[in-house]
Amino acid sequence: MNAPQHAAGRGAPDCAVVCLTGRFQPFHRDHLELALHGLSLAARLVVGITNPDPARRVAHPASAHRHLDAANPLGFAQRSALVDAALRAAGVAADRYSILPFPLDEPARWTQLLPPGTPQLVRVFSDWEREKVRRFAAAGFPPRVLEGDPARRVAATEIRRRIGAGEPWEHEVPAGARELLVGWLHDPATAAAFAAGGTVRRDA
Repeated sequence: MNAPQHAAGRGAPDCAVVCLTGRFQPFHRDHLELALHGLSLAARLVVGITNPDPARRVAHPASAHRHLDAANPLGFAQRSALVDAALRAAGVAADRYSILPFPLDEPARWTQLLPPGTPQLVRVFSDWEREKVRRFAAAGFPPRVLEGDPARRVAATEIRRRIGAGEPWEHEVPAGARELLVGWLHDPATAAAFAAGGTVRRDA
């Protein structure tokens, strides 16, 4: 399945809760599409924001950049606000989702955050997403895998590059989140964090 077309609240959910994880640096229109697809599958969506604590970032050969400062210009609170704003702007009721820090590299902690067996929604583009699928399955959180279409992919790396280079990026970030990020970029420290990003490996 390359491009889910499900709207939040359409049809009867087939499970109580589903989880979507990501760094969301920043939250973009593909992330929103996937979140809305999750809401078509479940009564409630949990959005787990990975790399919430800069001191606990871990390198992995399948995604060698994900622990770097250059790939993580936004803090947890900012990313949480972006997700919340995008979902609200898309018309999702606040009681249908929750947002929490998700320690992707610490599977032993997942049961403290999620009901046992919570399905994990993963769109696969690369070895890194396949590694996430493996981790979730091994920990007893069944992955629901969507095959990504590289021709349609929106990459957060490219959005960060465009922001740092002063190129148009706003069309890749959904309403609600877009307005927040535009405002934050007037802050010199936030603008500098994106400008320092340079070019790193593509990610979602």
